[in-house]
Amino acid sequence: MRVIGLTGGSGAGKGELSLCLMSYGIRVLDTDKVSRLVTAPGSRCLEELVERFGEVILREDGRLDRHGLARIVFAEPDPEARKDKLTALNRITHKHIIAEINAWLEGRAKAGDTLAVVDAPQLFESGFDKHCDFIIGVIADREVRIRRIVARDGIDRTAAEKRIDSQHSDEFFAEHCDFVVYNNGGIDSLEGQTENILKKINYDKIAR
Repeated sequence: MRVIGLTGGSGAGKGELSLCLMSYGIRVLDTDKVSRLVTAPGSRCLEELVERFGEVILREDGRLDRHGLARIVFAEPDPEARKDKLTALNRITHKHIIAEINAWLEGRAKAGDTLAVVDAPQLFESGFDKHCDFIIGVIADREVRIRRIVARDGIDRTAAEKRIDSQHSDEFFAEHCDFVVYNNGGIDSLEGQTENILKKINYDKIAR
């Protein structure tokens, strides 16, 4: 079974590309959902996050306040401090997420799948890119990303810009990914780019 790593910055539109891939019958693992699983109340991952960032990241019911944690990390005004916080966040969460990814991939292989996709914003940071046969990077114009982040997460423009600035550039994805998808909007363009990629990798369930 071949594995595609799907990545890109916040607001680039990875979820939309995932839907296009799923329309071809390809299974896609959303690591944001995996992140919610491994940080559930009582999990070792959540305990480690509290040890590092304090109980301020918890809701009253004991669940992780994801937006609160994001504010602590990405809204940090000092660049070096922000980098240190992001490094700590990744170090804690990645090991738990990768364990779940490996278990899922093992299950898909046993089910007879020939291709599976791992949607992972932190693909390179986690080192999981080394386990992928192909990597797709999704990019979009900065203003488009800002609008998407503000609308989706309910944060202001400044916070959205700091989040984008803490992530990889479009040039990074162009250099390190096998394929780059431009997603400024328009489902027809996205579907066309998806089909072209699947043809190039000789996916066996698409007419060529």
